[in-house]
Amino acid sequence: MKTKFYGYRRDNGRVGIRNYVLLIPVDDLSNSAVLKVQSVIQGTLAIPHPYGRLQFGEDLELHFRTLIGNGANPNVAAAIVIGIEPNWAKKIADGIAKTGKPVAYFGIEGQGELKTVEKASRKAQEFVQYATSLQKVEADLSELTVSFKCGESDTTSGLAGNPTAGVVGDRLVKMGGTVIFGETSEITGAEHILAKHFATKELGEKFLQVHANYLKMIEQSGADLLGSQPTQGNIAGGLTTIEEKALGNIPKAGTSPIQSVLDLACAPEGPGLHYMDSSSAAGEFITLMGAAGAVLHLFITGQGNICGNAIVPVVKISANPNTVKNMAEHIDVDISGVLTRELNLETAADKVLARMIETAGGRYTDTEALGHQEFILTRLYASA
Repeated sequence: MKTKFYGYRRDNGRVGIRNYVLLIPVDDLSNSAVLKVQSVIQGTLAIPHPYGRLQFGEDLELHFRTLIGNGANPNVAAAIVIGIEPNWAKKIADGIAKTGKPVAYFGIEGQGELKTVEKASRKAQEFVQYATSLQKVEADLSELTVSFKCGESDTTSGLAGNPTAGVVGDRLVKMGGTVIFGETSEITGAEHILAKHFATKELGEKFLQVHANYLKMIEQSGADLLGSQPTQGNIAGGLTTIEEKALGNIPKAGTSPIQSVLDLACAPEGPGLHYMDSSSAAGEFITLMGAAGAVLHLFITGQGNICGNAIVPVVKISANPNTVKNMAEHIDVDISGVLTRELNLETAADKVLARMIETAGGRYTDTEALGHQEFILTRLYASA
């Protein structure tokens, strides 16, 4: 099948499928400034968020990794970083600059917001004109990093949606592509099965330790996850236990050997299938995938999840005929034919890959057309 498309090849050789000039606030205090720049300069994209002040330790490092990773994402042509203080803005800008793309940073302290917005707007105009002068070049689907997640899962997710994604992932890996999946909580009850899919025994043991750490954290909190895992939507869709959910979840990993266990917001070091220890919350998950370099996200939904992302286009697939009908504006690919045997997993995967190629070439996904630009950071600790 067709695997070629036209995308943006960056200075570091990576290929993007979008061409954003990103406006990154270091902290919540700088949201106003990036939104003002976005309102002045057409063609820019601000990603406001609520964190960045008085974070410390690994939580602060995760904050930096997430912002640097998303700024470095191949879907970004250039970036401007604004912070209340210049030193952290510079740290993030320096991390993004390693990709070779244009980047600038500004601190608000000592000059005020209006002067900062003026300076950033002038630089943003320059960057937008740079980005819009770039020409697309021919690329191959195998050059992309793609992430997978399921959300608002139901019985159709485990029976058809996730198995179809597994076939898609196997094909991408066979081409030489890079695929990332995760959702540590939603593997509970099937972790011993997934552990056997890692490329080495050591990696499988590392994954089991990651999962054990997650369970320990839940137990120490004294919380009961019923209603959160499985969610109310999962239960309404027929998934009554986390074990049922997990057994339906892991087929999206396909049959390819898993090459690594990634920490939050960390990029894979090579092609193949990779696992990231990550939240199952959709907005947080896709933001972490963007930081890891994913330029396209495949989202499998049963009951109908509407989450998108500011930087990573999200292709939604569903095998639930009611969701496909009642939430049609959110579903990019209807694979409900798998359940009626009009499609098998291979032909369903053909449909999904065809839509992914169209998306890579510039076609808006449903979440893009609807204006979904979620950008949700993961936090580890309370603020100091």
